[in-house]
Amino acid sequence: MPDVELSYCIVNTSQRDLLLRGLDAIAREREGLTFATEVLVLDNGSRDGSAEAAREHPAVDEVIALEERRGKALNDTELLRRARGRYALLLNEDSELCRHATIELHEALERHPSAACAGAKLWRPVEVIVPAGKASTQPERRPPGLDEQACAWRFPTPLTALAGALFLHRLYTVQSKGGQTREVDWCQSSALLVRREAAAQIDYLDPDFFVYSDEVDFARRLRDRGWRSLYVPSAVAIHHEQLSTDTVSEPRIVEMARNRDLYMRKHHSPTAALTVRLLTAWPYAVRALAALLLPGHSSKRYLRHVTATLWPSRGEGLREAASTYNRERH
Repeated sequence: MPDVELSYCIVNTSQRDLLLRGLDAIAREREGLTFATEVLVLDNGSRDGSAEAAREHPAVDEVIALEERRGKALNDTELLRRARGRYALLLNEDSELCRHATIELHEALERHPSAACAGAKLWRPVEVIVPAGKASTQPERRPPGLDEQACAWRFPTPLTALAGALFLHRLYTVQSKGGQTREVDWCQSSALLVRREAAAQIDYLDPDFFVYSDEVDFARRLRDRGWRSLYVPSAVAIHHEQLSTDTVSEPRIVEMARNRDLYMRKHHSPTAALTVRLLTAWPYAVRALAALLLPGHSSKRYLRHVTATLWPSRGEGLREAASTYNRERH
């Protein structure tokens, strides 16, 4: 058997249908590759038959079925350790690779030996309503029903938080722009090709990040060791389960704020961490006021973002929700 060049590494948490859709896309990708690959699925304590469905899928080589739910950083680390490929393509269960995404990411890291990570462009599903008798106004380059999702950013700092407070984050902080491969600070791990040699040098992802900011910390520690991250717009994936601010659950709000603050305290001073909390809370407060006048928006939800941002140690996040889920399972 030839040496494995690339390992597809998927973490699934109770999303059987999306997992199977993503595996079908991987199967199509593998048909056109000239190098050996493997597919690893880590099922995160699901109860919906995900692990069984993955075992039956012809594209899957190995299934790791956890009895208890764990954090994403820890799960991605286990997959990176188990993988046999020189490269590991980290995927969420809701990530669907588009044609040739694998080879575009692979070629990007082959061309840039100083890069440890290469992130794909992400599309997100949106509702498209076309009036009767009228053609769609979507540009030809944008598939109908899909919209581009920001997926590469500058590292969090007081300056990026200030840009957010001034509602200039899309101009300053978002780096997933343009049609050419470019160096960025960090890419979202929904579809992220990782050079395993580099990941091993920094002992993989930090399990203190249960979920959210884990890939930011990962990219920052890689940068500190001299590695770089790339945004590769020629590689595209559809990210199905995007959550708007109005629909995100309270445990997710708490977890996002908690891990954003953890990142700041780990890589910056206490003063910088406090500054980021204050500046990040401001636009949420503005949106909370605006939501009072806008139909279909939850002022209460925005206010929860404010309180979670200002006091990240309070409340129950996804870590606590996972502990409750595990207790109930037993």
